[in-house]
Amino acid sequence: MDNHDYPPASFLRPAGELRPARLAAAVIPLLGLSALLVLIAAYAMPDGYSWRFHSISESGAQAQRGAWIARLAFLCFGAAVLLLCFAMRSRWSRVTYWSGLVFAGSTAGAAAFSHLPWMPGSATDNLEDTLHSVFSSGMGLAFCLGVIARFAQRGTRAHFGRSLDILALVTATALPLVLASASAFGGLAQRVMFAIAYIWFGREAMIALNLVEESNAV
Repeated sequence: MDNHDYPPASFLRPAGELRPARLAAAVIPLLGLSALLVLIAAYAMPDGYSWRFHSISESGAQAQRGAWIARLAFLCFGAAVLLLCFAMRSRWSRVTYWSGLVFAGSTAGAAAFSHLPWMPGSATDNLEDTLHSVFSSGMGLAFCLGVIARFAQRGTRAHFGRSLDILALVTATALPLVLASASAFGGLAQRVMFAIAYIWFGREAMIALNLVEESNAV
């Protein structure tokens, strides 16, 4: 069917090709909204919750008042990365691209299945907590693989990009050890990880928008 054969109504015409710049333009606002919701979620918790000790997942825990805020933060994060994958499809390596898709899907899974409640006496679902842990682990693994592949893809002149890759990898591998040790600063450590991930994905969105010089990007 030629273009002149399409129905006159605009909503009946084909959607057209994906435009990377338009997709990337939505990434940074979504990342910002996700970060804002993470902050709001901590302050919406009842007394006894500490953003330094309790994780982001615990602010979205089962049977928790206000848990929808943290879960929405996960969804916004996943949506941002999904759009970025499509925007960077022609630039990212296949490993980074598919890792990004896995990250986005895992983030949605982490939002759908919640952590055990941190407040005593609340009803619990251990299977749901296990699924949340699986998807959370998938987020971390996919992020690390994607960053490694992106680091290998960049040109030798991409000093800032490679430095940010290294920082992201160190953060994503070292700080989970802090979380596993049940440190009093476990919640803070996770929030630092999220902040670095927001920055990393945000810079990739800037590359898609051509706000960062190509010679310094890849």
